[in-house]
Amino acid sequence: MVRQLSARRLAVAVALASLAGYLDGCGFILLGGYFVSFMTGNTTRLAVDLAHVDWSAAGLAAALITAFVMGVAAGTALTSPASDRTVHILGVITASAALAAALAPTTAPAVAGSLLAFGMGAANTVLAQRQDVAFGVTYMTGALVKVGQGVVRALRGGDRWGWSRHLLMWAAVAAGAVAGGLASSLLASSALWIATGAAGVLTSAAAVFRMRRGRARTP
Repeated sequence: MVRQLSARRLAVAVALASLAGYLDGCGFILLGGYFVSFMTGNTTRLAVDLAHVDWSAAGLAAALITAFVMGVAAGTALTSPASDRTVHILGVITASAALAAALAPTTAPAVAGSLLAFGMGAANTVLAQRQDVAFGVTYMTGALVKVGQGVVRALRGGDRWGWSRHLLMWAAVAAGAVAGGLASSLLASSALWIATGAAGVLTSAAAVFRMRRGRARTP
C-alpha cells in the first residue's frame, strides 16, 4: 500500500508514476489513441474495435495488453524475496524504452508501443512485496478511490492526510502525461529518448544506492 511505503520507496513510486504518465502521453499520440500503461483503456478499445469488426485496431489493443502482461511476468520472474532486484527491473524498463525509441521512426507503431507496454508492465513489479504487486504505478483509478475514501475518513476524525499520497501518485501520472504530450508534439517519436534517459537515471541511482548499502553492511 502507498501509505506503508518509506520515503525512499515513495520517491521511487512517484518517479515511476511520472515516467508511466510520460510514456502513456507519448504512446497515446504514437498509437493514435491507445495506451502503453493504461490497460483498462485498451480493454475498452479492444471491445469497441471488436464490436465494429475492426480487426486491425483490435489486434493492436490485444498486442498491447499481451505485452503488458508479459512485462509483469518478466518483472515478477526477476523479483526475489531474498534480494533486491530493483536495478534489474529498472534495467528492463530502460532497455524497453531505448529499443522502442530506436525502432519507432522505422517500424510500425505497434512494435514500439508493445515494447513500451512491456516495460510498463515490468514497472508495476518494482515495488512488489514477496513477489506480489502491492499496488500499480501505471494506473490510477484505485488511487482516486483511495483519495475519496480518505477524504471521508478525515472528515470523520480519522487520519487527516492519509489520502494525500494517493493524490500525489495521481498527480505524478497526470504531470508526466502532460510532459509526454508536449514532448511528442515537439519531437515526435524522438520524445521517447527523454524517457529512456530518465529511466537510465533511475536505474543508475538504484545501482548506486544498492552498492552503498552493501558497503555499509560489510563489516
